[in-house]
Amino acid sequence: MELIQSFSVDHMQIVPGIFTSRVDYLGDYTVTTYDIRLKRPNREPVIDVAAMHSLEHIIATYLRNDPDWKDEVVYWGPMGCLTGFYLILKGNRAPQELFFLLRDAFRAVEDATEVPGAAPVNCGHYLMHNLEMAKWYAREFADYLEANADNAAIFAYPRTERLVTDDGQHFYDS
Repeated sequence: MELIQSFSVDHMQIVPGIFTSRVDYLGDYTVTTYDIRLKRPNREPVIDVAAMHSLEHIIATYLRNDPDWKDEVVYWGPMGCLTGFYLILKGNRAPQELFFLLRDAFRAVEDATEVPGAAPVNCGHYLMHNLEMAKWYAREFADYLEANADNAAIFAYPRTERLVTDDGQHFYDS
């Protein structure tokens, strides 16, 4: 079985940033999945689960209310590895075009006084939130984005080299 595209990213080289993960052409429209990576995989501690949950709620709400972007947002959600989020948008934009939107979304977390939708009727685990830690992670990532805005590495996935054997098997070497 061939590895899926997201496993062809060299997780030992990836840095926090905004990356195009995949582009899907679905008939008359295009959707793009972006990897919004907050932590260096396998080298930094992952994001606290309760803080990740709070970041998910606050940023999803922010994105779906942004007047310039709300009609483009398909999905915002956490990665299973707890090192970042996936953002799926209609269309296909370069990661650099999302810089200000995402920086502003993470800055908005710092100003949050509550986690939207953190009630039993709205959330599957409403007690698992940590707003103060979410603010800490949001500030860390927004500061990082600002400090690295001119660093091309925060917008370009490091790909693994793929060896294809004569019989068509794929091997990945990180």
